[in-house]
Amino acid sequence: QVQLVESGGGSVESGGSLRLSCAAPELFRYCMGWFRQAPGKEREGVAYLDSAYTTRYADSVKGRFTMSRDSAKKFVFLQMTSLKPEDTGTYYCAMRESWCAGDIRAADFDSWGQGTQVTVSS
Repeated sequence: QVQLVESGGGSVESGGSLRLSCAAPELFRYCMGWFRQAPGKEREGVAYLDSAYTTRYADSVKGRFTMSRDSAKKFVFLQMTSLKPEDTGTYYCAMRESWCAGDIRAADFDSWGQGTQVTVSS
């Protein structure tokens, strides 16, 4: 397992933006994912991106969230725009040492960060 660290959470008003960051592993093949969990709800897959630039987004965030990687391949980002109160939750970075494929499922990821809180007020 790899220790992951997220950063960039905070509180914004509805319609605002935030960018989350997570340090990327120095591996040839990996899949990085972002998940979120609201109080009393199950952890939900938000997006994933792999080292071959395969990306996938949950329907609830398509067109508003963008996952990317910096040119030095040291960080992956989740740019969140047009935030809504229902986006509120703890956001987790996750990783597995394989290509991304299929649905964004928490059970498919081996390493997790501690989470960063995102709060969107109406």
